[in-house]
Amino acid sequence: MKRLLILSALSAAALMTSACITVIDADHDDDFGWHGENAQPFDGARAECRASTDEGPRSEAFRQCMAAKGWTRS
Repeated sequence: MKRLLILSALSAAALMTSACITVIDADHDDDFGWHGENAQPFDGARAECRASTDEGPRSEAFRQCMAAKGWTRS
């Protein structure tokens, strides 16, 4: 019984952290603070949003594009 309880606690902890992504090795100051849950890969999403909006990461259009790809900025 004790083993089952420990195993279920470890499984729950692993599941809670597995879907959350945070960009921590950013190349540029504008890349900090993005968080994604079940998101597209960050570099690809950023490149697509830059190309489609012709605006920088501080613009509302860029943030909406990134949100559509699963990324939000804190």
